[in-house]
Amino acid sequence: MTERRKRSGKISFQQGCTMALDEAMAADESVFLLGEDVADREGGGTFKVTAGLAGKYGTDRVRSTPISEQAIVGTAVGAAVAGMRPVAEIMLMNFITLGLDQLVNHAAKLRFMSGGVTGVPLTVRTATGAGGGTGGQHSDMLEAWLAHVPGLKVVVPSSPAEAKGLLLSCVFDDDPCVFVEHTQLYWTKGAPPAEGLRIPLGKAHIARPGSDVSVITYGRPVGEVLELAGKLAGEGIEAEVVDLRTISPLDERTVLESVAKTRRAVIVHEAVGQFGVGAEVSARISEELHGQLASPVVRVTSANTPVPFSRPLEQEYLYKISDVESAIRKSVA
Repeated sequence: MTERRKRSGKISFQQGCTMALDEAMAADESVFLLGEDVADREGGGTFKVTAGLAGKYGTDRVRSTPISEQAIVGTAVGAAVAGMRPVAEIMLMNFITLGLDQLVNHAAKLRFMSGGVTGVPLTVRTATGAGGGTGGQHSDMLEAWLAHVPGLKVVVPSSPAEAKGLLLSCVFDDDPCVFVEHTQLYWTKGAPPAEGLRIPLGKAHIARPGSDVSVITYGRPVGEVLELAGKLAGEGIEAEVVDLRTISPLDERTVLESVAKTRRAVIVHEAVGQFGVGAEVSARISEELHGQLASPVVRVTSANTPVPFSRPLEQEYLYKISDVESAIRKSVA
């Protein structure tokens, strides 16, 4: 533990990811990392999540690769089938498209096609998110694509503690997981979880209890929604904030129990709304709670367009917390 962390009592989202990898590698020698520039001599990864790990565990277990996402995921699938627990870094989520054959047609299907015999304990870490002016080819939230694939687990953490606990669970899961890290969260700070704590996959978290409306979200918007909920509480509007944590498998029970209690639902995510996670959650609420809702389910998402490079246009593209507030007020009116 660094002196800075000792003094502050907090860790960054980036540190949470690093701590999870460190703990996993210390606990199990079959865990190894691979990806572009992940070793120390190449800088410890674009966002420095793997910095220092090659020096601690050696370059046999922290392997920098050529610039080939197809080769990275393919190698990781083979290693997982052979009994290792690879953690493959795909620098940016848009680049995961280049490894989709290995991920979708092999990793996700091997357990099913082998009659349950062959697991693929593979974790793919990837970073993405708008707000940094990196343009349309470096900023997309593509979690809905991956959640559509049976056999893949898709995880989107919202805080440093969530990042650490969820990533540790992904590494030791016996099925392929995609772990999505938001670039705009890397330097946010928060309290660390207990050492070794694994947050269960497929289990949502009631980040803030409430009785008037359920706000269902995940990833970056969670912190903003919690801040908004605190503000609205001062006016007597009690919003229950549900952090999905895991997109697939979706914790339908927690979502439905929350909405059955409040009878209102606002769903918030950064990805575009069209065919997104919010559409799936909304459909399940409508199917199971038809006739019990006091107001229609509302989705607040980013605009249905590629992410603009221009900073002013990028801000117009992104979901707005003011729209979340308007949706909540309309729901409870």
